[in-house]
Amino acid sequence: MRRVVVTGIGATTPLGGDVATSWSALLAGQSGISHLSQEWVERYEIPVTFAGQAKVAADQSLTPQEAKRLDPSSQFALISAREAWKDAGEPEVAPERLAVDFATGIGGVWTLLDAFDTLKERGPRRVLPMTVPMLMPNGPAAAIGMDLGARAGVRTAVSACASGNESIANALQRIQLGQADVVVAGGAEAAIHPLPIAAFAAMHALSKRNDEPQRASRPYDVDRDGFVMGEGAGALVLEEYEHAKARGAKIYCELVGGAVTSDAYHITAPDPEGSGAARAVLAALEQAGASVTDVEHVNAHATSTPVGDIAEYTAIKRVFGDHTDSLLVSATKSATGHLLGGAGAIEAIFTILALKEQTVPPTINLDNQDPAIPLHVPVKPTKLSRPDAIAISNSFGFGGHNAVLAFRNI
Repeated sequence: MRRVVVTGIGATTPLGGDVATSWSALLAGQSGISHLSQEWVERYEIPVTFAGQAKVAADQSLTPQEAKRLDPSSQFALISAREAWKDAGEPEVAPERLAVDFATGIGGVWTLLDAFDTLKERGPRRVLPMTVPMLMPNGPAAAIGMDLGARAGVRTAVSACASGNESIANALQRIQLGQADVVVAGGAEAAIHPLPIAAFAAMHALSKRNDEPQRASRPYDVDRDGFVMGEGAGALVLEEYEHAKARGAKIYCELVGGAVTSDAYHITAPDPEGSGAARAVLAALEQAGASVTDVEHVNAHATSTPVGDIAEYTAIKRVFGDHTDSLLVSATKSATGHLLGGAGAIEAIFTILALKEQTVPPTINLDNQDPAIPLHVPVKPTKLSRPDAIAISNSFGFGGHNAVLAFRNI
């Protein structure tokens, strides 16, 4: 089986406009959550008045024409992919051997709803001709594919909050099967819009800690009351090992496993037994040829919802048993909020950097850990003890989607 390595990473997040600033802020225990100052918050009486807004506006990194012709989700995707491609050294690869696998959970919601407002208020002749290309869920992947000239295939996974990890797992398989030598993979989301916020709030999924937004995302804490919406994107350049070695590429680590399962349980609630999530972890480790005791670090899905955090703990305990006590678990959504379809990608990047720097990022806002979730969750940067250990990143989504990635130093 062809080996797959990570040779480039890129991101734009609520913590920073690139990987370096996002990672530095994460290690420093900063929060990327802030009050929403948009006029629509008051106009629509939105019950949740904060979110993880991108630290750097997308139009600061794109040309005016690019920003005009791309939905915000595609803008974030293109920014992260360009950073990752540059970080990888802009590898020379035949277009027919270069692919893109880039995800979103919701897609071009801003374009769709703005166009509907235009239709209602100004009539069909004022709807922009680029509306459909901009709202398509495959818009982010297509934008990257055209920008890089990728002709080995451009695909989009749309599996709610598991989307980013699923795209990376799909990219792994594509290289292993010899369908491409290089794949740009990841996920993006830009859904900080009044309708998604109102809808998530109506289903009691969002935290309503409006008085202290930076402390609202608190995975594993007894006072957690829901997730915090985030936006941004993360991108990985995945490359066949021999191809990377031949060009003298910088290698972050090896992607040794990527597995996808489903719960078939409930459209929004996770299986409380954690069986589907557990199967995804075990399948990723089986691909890696590893045992549960080879894992030292877990970047958990950990959204800060009362039910979801416990369900994930149940899955972890189901997989790791007594070894659970030896795991260092990070819940980085405490700092970034939940980027939905982009979450898996930026959390994969944080997992990669944890291996590279042998440092687990802290979980903030964990003041009183839920006794029903007795995981080892560091609240300050903590050193890993085993350079050869595996780190995994979990992502789970509405619809019962589970996607797990496994990384190892090389």
